[in-house]
Amino acid sequence: MLVDMEGLVQQGSLEADLLQGLDAKRLPGHVAIIMDGNGRWASRRGMSRLEGHRKGAETARLIVEACARLSIPILTLYTFSSENWKRPPREINALMNMLYDNLEQKSELLKRHRIRLRMIGEPTRLPARLSRKLKETEEMSRDFTDMTVNLAINYGGRQEILQAVRSMIEQGVNAGKVSDGVFKKYLYTGDDPDPDLLIRTSGEQRLSNFLIYQSAYAELVFAPELWPDFLLGPLLRSLTEFQSRQRRFGGI
Repeated sequence: MLVDMEGLVQQGSLEADLLQGLDAKRLPGHVAIIMDGNGRWASRRGMSRLEGHRKGAETARLIVEACARLSIPILTLYTFSSENWKRPPREINALMNMLYDNLEQKSELLKRHRIRLRMIGEPTRLPARLSRKLKETEEMSRDFTDMTVNLAINYGGRQEILQAVRSMIEQGVNAGKVSDGVFKKYLYTGDDPDPDLLIRTSGEQRLSNFLIYQSAYAELVFAPELWPDFLLGPLLRSLTEFQSRQRRFGGI
C-alpha cells in the first residue's frame, strides 16, 4: 500500500509492515473512535488527569493526520459525552478550555489536508467562547472535501434519537413516510454513511451511548491501549483487524 507517511512511519518498523499489509481498496469509509483512558493513563504515571487529557489531544491530532493520509473519508471522535457533565466542574472547565485551544491549533492541519470539521451533539450547554470557535472552524473548513472529522461534543446516542423523533413530529412527518433513510437525515450525522469500523480504546467493551443507531453493522474493535498510547501502530492493527472480518450484513 503506497501512502505518504513520511514523518509518521520509520522504514523497517512494525508500523511500516502493517501499512504494507493493508489493502487500500478495503479501508473503512467511516471510522468512529471512543477515545477512552486519558485519566487512567495519567494516574498510572502519577500525573494529573488534565495531563492525561493533554496527551490524549496529541494522540487525536496524530490519528486525524494518519487517517487523512490513508484517505479515510470520515472520522468521528467521541470527544465529550452528555454524561461527562457529571465530572468535577474544575475538570470540565479545563476540558472546555483545552477543546478551544485544540481548535486553534488544528486550523493548519485542517487546511493542509483539506479536512472539513463538524460538531455533532447538542451545542446549547457549551461555553459561548467554545461554541463560537466551533462555528468559526466549521465555517472555515466548510468547503473542504478530502475528509470530514466529526467531533462528538455533548453527544449522547439516546439523546440524538430522541431529538430526531421530536424534530420529525414538529415538522409533521407522516408516520407512513418514516424509513431508515428518512430517519437518518434527522440524526446529528445527517447524510454521513454509517461507521464501518468502531474502535474503543482502554480495553473496555461497551458503546457508552455512542452512535448506537448508526453502529448497527459496524465492525467493533476493542483495543487494549489507553487512548494516549493509541498511536499509529494500534490504528494500523485495528484497520488490519477490520480487513480480516467478513461483513455479511445479515446475509450468507
